[in-house]
Parts: sequence; structure tokens; C-alpha cells
Amino acid sequence: MDSYALLLGSTLSAGTVLAIAALGLLINEKAGIVNLGAEGMMLCAAIAGFATVVTTHNPWLGLLAGMAAGALLAAFFGVLVIWLNTNQYATGLALSLFGVGFSAFAGINFVQAKLPESASYAIPVLADIPLLGPALFRHHPMVYVAVLLTVGLIWFLYRTRAGLVLRSVGESPESAHALGYPVRRIRLMAVIAGGALCGLSGAYLSTVYTPLWVEGMVAGRGWIALALTTFATWRPARVLLGAYLFGGVTMLQFALQGAGVEVSSQLLSMLPYLATIVVLALISRNPLWIRINMPASLGKPFHPGA
Repeated sequence: MDSYALLLGSTLSAGTVLAIAALGLLINEKAGIVNLGAEGMMLCAAIAGFATVVTTHNPWLGLLAGMAAGALLAAFFGVLVIWLNTNQYATGLALSLFGVGFSAFAGINFVQAKLPESASYAIPVLADIPLLGPALFRHHPMVYVAVLLTVGLIWFLYRTRAGLVLRSVGESPESAHALGYPVRRIRLMAVIAGGALCGLSGAYLSTVYTPLWVEGMVAGRGWIALALTTFATWRPARVLLGAYLFGGVTMLQFALQGAGVEVSSQLLSMLPYLATIVVLALISRNPLWIRINMPASLGKPFHPGA
């Protein structure tokens, strides 16, 4: 039973990294912007957060530094694609490549650095419940923040006027502009918010989930988060469930190794990425379903004078 509790608990922790980043990308895409730079933003945020904690010994400042790094890079991306009308896909790829290189350069002096010991965040009484306690109530607060972010985003998108405006900008920016809404500014704010969440995810990865800095430590999670938005058909609750699904697949490799299953470790390491490809292939079999749920202006530039 303890092994099942450990697997469930590690699934929630691993899924949190993906969930927070994917929710940020979902905000971008609801506004009609595709940002392929998530991997680079998460890497820059990871080193920013790690370096901040090493310097200040304050883990919460590290998370804030990661958010700031992600928001700054996203703002730069937003200016390029929203005001200068550069190609969203090419600009996102360039941002991703920049993040990979810059984080490796900036993190040279932090490879051997160690973070201060983390505090225990076990919830009193609940953490002692057999099976459920270790699985659900001994996590870092960010695990619960991911759930609250999902609920908050559902409420914002589907229960508030601001959320309706954001979705209208993604569905029909020309109509939103005709009604007097500043489409470009709304898109930029959405891109910055999404970048901040990607940054939070990257900082959580380097300061909490795996408290160390290693070059390229995001290891494709930014791309999986990007795929999650399509997998979830742009619905926040499905993003969270999908993140836990992929987190479980990631943790399954360690569970199998611990159980003595004789499978190549390289093959087990492929499981999360293989699952991503399989899921996307299955979803793509029904292009009508994708078109119905996808924001109509996703990836398309907006020209106010058109």
C-alpha cells in the first residue's frame, strides 16, 4: 500500500510542473497566440529561481524570480508577434533556443550549488491518514496551488466578463476590435500572464521538485505542456487531468524499476514522450473535434486596419 501512496504522491508532484506551464500556455492560446518558447522560458526561470534561492535562502523569492523571468521573456515575445507581426511559430522556436543557450551559460556557476533544506509542508492530522495522508497531504503548497489555479481559470474564463473578452479576442479579434476592445494589449497581457506561469513552473522544478540546477533539466516538459493544451481541447480541467496522466507515466518508469521489472531504462525514459505522441495522434484522427474547440484565430496575426 505504501508503494501505491508513493506513486500517487509522486504523480501529483510531477504533474504539477506540467499543469502550471500548460495552464499558462492555455491562457496564451485562448487569446489566439501560440508560444512555442515554453521550454526556453522554463529553463531561464529555473536558473533564475535556483540562483535566487542560493543567494537569498528564500524559496518563495525563488518562485517569484522564476515568474519574473518567464514574464519578461514572454513580454519580449509578445511585442515581436503582436506589434511587429513576426511569425508566431518561428519566434517561439527562436525563444526556446535562446532559453536553452542562455540558461546553460547563466547556470555555469550554479551546477554544484546546494539549496537550503526544505521545510516540511505536511498538513497536520490529514497527513497521518493511512494511504491518503502520504499520497495527498504531504506536498509542497504549489501542488495545491496548481489545483486552485485550474479552478480560478475556469471561473475567470467562463464566469467573468474579462474572461469572455479574452475568449472573444481569441475567437474573433476583428469583432472584438470593432466593439472597441484593445486587442493587442489584451493579447500582450495574456502572453505575459502565460509566461509568468511557465516561469513559475520552471522555478518550481529547480527549487522544489528536483532542487538542483542541471543544464537542460526541463527535459522536454515545455513541449509536453504545449501538447497538453491540444490534448485537453483547451479546457483547464482537462489540462490538470492530462498533466496528472503524463506525470503518472513519468513516475511509472521509476515504479517499474523499483519493482524489478527488467526493461531497459532508456525505453522507460521514453514513456512520457511516447505517450504524448500517441495521444496527439489519436486526437488528430478527428480534426472536426479540434476545430470546434480550438480558438478560431489561434496562430493568426491581427491587423487592425484590415
